[in-house]
Amino acid sequence: MKKVFDLFFKKHKASEVRKSDFAFVFFLRCLAVLVILIFASLIYYLWDGSSAILKHSGWGFFLGREWDPNSDQFGALPFIYGTLLTSVVALVIAAPIAISAAILLTEIAVQKIAKPFGFLIEMLAAIPSVVYGLWGIFVLAPFVRDYIQPFLGKYFSFLPFFKGPPFGIGIFTAGLILAIMILPTITAVCREVFLAIPTSLREGVLALGSTRWEMIKTAVVEAGFSGILAAIALGFGRAMGETMAVTMLIGNRPDISLSLFSPGATMASVIANESPEATSNLHVSSLAAIGFALFLVSLGVSGLARLITKITKRRFAK
Repeated sequence: MKKVFDLFFKKHKASEVRKSDFAFVFFLRCLAVLVILIFASLIYYLWDGSSAILKHSGWGFFLGREWDPNSDQFGALPFIYGTLLTSVVALVIAAPIAISAAILLTEIAVQKIAKPFGFLIEMLAAIPSVVYGLWGIFVLAPFVRDYIQPFLGKYFSFLPFFKGPPFGIGIFTAGLILAIMILPTITAVCREVFLAIPTSLREGVLALGSTRWEMIKTAVVEAGFSGILAAIALGFGRAMGETMAVTMLIGNRPDISLSLFSPGATMASVIANESPEATSNLHVSSLAAIGFALFLVSLGVSGLARLITKITKRRFAK
């Protein structure tokens, strides 16, 4: 403990630093300790709140498929499945569009087009989640029900993902709204990554006789691949934690189905829906355990993204 204390709060001689500088450094170190304490308290709260359901059902709670608060049967697997599936659908749709938009803004479009186009993409991040949900219910869901789902069901019904009646509300629509919501995040990060690549690298590739598209592939996409992965990881984390828009469009049925047309539920949506009505100790504890699972999944995705980024940096450094 003494070493930790000295690391953050060790005293400096008056000759080494002014009192104002010492106060500023001391304040910053206090803020750093505060962040650590908040993180630790969050873990403690979730773990303590989950203790009742874990004692009742054990770790099998996270693998259970039944969710019936009236009979005290709780299983988190449908919500974990729904969270991961909607997030993956959102990434599959948003990632190619976002990376292409970032390339367009940095490498192809002139400034007169790039500036307003980039501003419009960034404005998507400023729209509240509930507004996305309302737009999704009254505009996106009917369009998906009348056009997109019938088309996919007609030509791709041999795949298990596109079977079932076109409800409009379900996993596919929730994935679409998530794709729109994470689009500005991935685009903005990729854009900054591409702008950080030295111009000399582009000029060197062109000097070797490469075409403009070969230059973009080699000097931009491949050189910034680790940053692209980081942007995708940020978008994936945003998609997993999104609540209101998904709650309004996913259907909120705790079920596991391969069909993207079927209703489902996510960890965030079940917490938002049932927290005000949870009365029994097991019900409240199960919602806390789902929040703990969401925290662990998000932490695991962030750690995996950092690992992939480091491996990619080493590979390109060679």
